[in-house]
Amino acid sequence: MSAGHAHPLHRPGDSPVHRLAPQVKIVAAVSAVLCVVSTPRERFWAFGVYFVLLCAVWAIARIPPGWLAPRALIEAPFVVLALVFPFVAGGPTVAFLGITVSEHGLLSGWNILAKGTLGVLASLTLAATTSPGELIVGLQRLRVPNMVVTIATLMMRYLEVIGDEARRMRLARISRGHDPRFLWQVGATARGVGTLFVRSYERGERVHLAMVSRGWTGAMPDHGGPAGRAAWLAGLAPTVLAAVVLGIAL
Repeated sequence: MSAGHAHPLHRPGDSPVHRLAPQVKIVAAVSAVLCVVSTPRERFWAFGVYFVLLCAVWAIARIPPGWLAPRALIEAPFVVLALVFPFVAGGPTVAFLGITVSEHGLLSGWNILAKGTLGVLASLTLAATTSPGELIVGLQRLRVPNMVVTIATLMMRYLEVIGDEARRMRLARISRGHDPRFLWQVGATARGVGTLFVRSYERGERVHLAMVSRGWTGAMPDHGGPAGRAAWLAGLAPTVLAAVVLGIAL
């Protein structure tokens, strides 16, 4: 159902990473993030190795850092939090770059910054090399419950539809004199949100009835196939290296 709808986080290509089975890439990404999260924050060198492994995957997938950088700004609030921690946390202090900061806060900020950034970059790498439709197929091949797969499929498809509906309603309000810049217009905005919810609910009921009338049994069609041993070995190679780094760091 998501075929034919481009996603801003997907970067089409024909690299070896793009050609890997989606279930392999999902397992590799989740396992890599778990390795990063499990690494003690004091092992600074380990996070550098993880970043080098990510850079190697980007080189193979031909993903330029300039494409990833603006999309990684989604973690900006966490970066701000990490920068504030050294100045608001208590405990022993230490001099850092000529400034006296909390030692515990400095390590906590580093922990958030390093692990959050690597997690976001790993997720962006998965999204860049795997289309939304392929992600759904990968979840199916990993035996994720059918209801979860169905909800994810419909969500990816109809978020775009609901977004278009919200934009049309906004243009209709503006054409009738609505000015969202003024506080006294908040009532009209709230009513618009309520109307959008009702329309979305009704649309969902119509879609469900249409699916049932066409023989839907509660499971999305499985269009994927099992990944070969070679695909698993190639796809999990960076994750295995990350696990080795974790073992040394612990």
